[in-house]
Amino acid sequence: MKSWRKVAWVMGCSISLLLAGCNENSLNDFVAGLPSLPGATTPPPQGNASSPLITRPEKKGLGMISVSSTMFPLELVGYTADEYFISGNAARYAPVSGGFDQLSEDGKWNVQPVPDSKPYKTRIVVYKPKNPAKFNGTVIVEWLNVSGGLDTAPGWINAHVELTRSGYAWVGVSAQKEGIDGGGSISMMDLPLKKFDIFRYGSLRHPGNRYAFDIFSQAAQAIRHPQGLDPLEGLDIKRMIASGQSQSAMYMTTYVNGIQPLTKLFDGFMIHSKPFGMGPLDKDGLDLTINLDQVMKIRTDQVPVMLLQTESENFLLNYYAGRQPDDNNFRLWEMAGTSHADLYTLKGLFDIYGNDVGNAQVAENKEPMPGMVTCDEPVNSGPQHFIVNAAYAALNKWVATGVRPGIAPRLTVNSAGTGYLLDEHGNVRGGIRTPYVDAPTAKISAYGQPGSMGDMGNDAKSFCFLFGTTKLFSPDKLKTLYPTHEEYVTHVKVFTGDAEAKGVLLPADARVIINAAKASTVGN
Repeated sequence: MKSWRKVAWVMGCSISLLLAGCNENSLNDFVAGLPSLPGATTPPPQGNASSPLITRPEKKGLGMISVSSTMFPLELVGYTADEYFISGNAARYAPVSGGFDQLSEDGKWNVQPVPDSKPYKTRIVVYKPKNPAKFNGTVIVEWLNVSGGLDTAPGWINAHVELTRSGYAWVGVSAQKEGIDGGGSISMMDLPLKKFDIFRYGSLRHPGNRYAFDIFSQAAQAIRHPQGLDPLEGLDIKRMIASGQSQSAMYMTTYVNGIQPLTKLFDGFMIHSKPFGMGPLDKDGLDLTINLDQVMKIRTDQVPVMLLQTESENFLLNYYAGRQPDDNNFRLWEMAGTSHADLYTLKGLFDIYGNDVGNAQVAENKEPMPGMVTCDEPVNSGPQHFIVNAAYAALNKWVATGVRPGIAPRLTVNSAGTGYLLDEHGNVRGGIRTPYVDAPTAKISAYGQPGSMGDMGNDAKSFCFLFGTTKLFSPDKLKTLYPTHEEYVTHVKVFTGDAEAKGVLLPADARVIINAAKASTVGN
């Protein structure tokens, strides 16, 4: 049984949506009628959250942390990985007046906790610098994504190079029931925590996703104002930024609009790859058969919010009607040449130091998850992870100093509002520009794979439409664009420098992109 579970762990890490890998360092509880757990006993007060009981997992079972994350030992980058259980009683939220269907589209809601709290027990995963002197004062708290059928950390995977080289702490929160007990309406596989290791995680219990928002708040409270055990072990926290990607971005939208005004626990929010709508307050899961056109904007009267979008979200995932202008507390970055998931979704698992030119090269690959998922077309191999690094740095600077990131151009949309305008190479116009689209060697796009949001289900290939495409230019076209290798490298240097000057590429990443151009055969 132990060997089977280790195989299942590897398989689960390999095929999760927005795959990240696993870091090496009768299952469902029926919650109704269970006794209250130690910890939170009352609805969360305004300006705070209830303090949960913080414990360590018992040393039994497989003895490993189950989270779909990077697949290299964190000690290689001077980090440690730990896991804690938190427990208490969580509240759900409802509008102060009116029904759930009357929550305003502008996101400026007025909700309150409902006095019918339920017991819960979940876990948090903590990555932090081994040397406290390297901690930069900022904790990223990620709402773990469950769309792949298990807890995944797409925010960490995309940004881990910047987070580790700049000294952030990161905490992943198992906020949703699907990550603990399974049962999601869409998934590549079903490997929740209890199924992965019943001996380690069997005591966890989740009352349903209506309570997930308070569970997330209590996790934040445990980090920022711990009672008893301190998951950050005394690190001096100066800033706390919440993050959520894809499905978790929908729940993060709801948190910003309704819960943050009450708890005021976070100093900023990173919302990444937000589809239509929001995470529901009144249901225990997303239903992709309804409300695919729901518009829900993000309120901007609280703390800084960075919304980071690929080409996929506007039309493939129905976000376009919710586009909103930048203002003093809101920035929208739309990234040209990117897709909801991409080749780095896999390759990033093994990107230890961020200096491998292979992770900066455009390539054709139909297997983003070898042996598990083969797409009809080579998947997107664009620059998303580099821009994500810059976005986290910009948001952290914004929160720490008040210096706002520049306002970025939007992706260029046709007059009918139904799709993008493309350049002569087939790449999208506008948006965040990098040498991937301004000194191109391929058409890199969110489009070109069969399928749609309505086709997503419980088979892995139905997720391929999220991975976009890469179509390399022919040798003749490359020779026309770049008669010599030196000319190609010069083009890349110019557009990389431009992106760096605008703050959408960081200097360390700019060097990798230029080195990748030098190592290429383009123009030879």
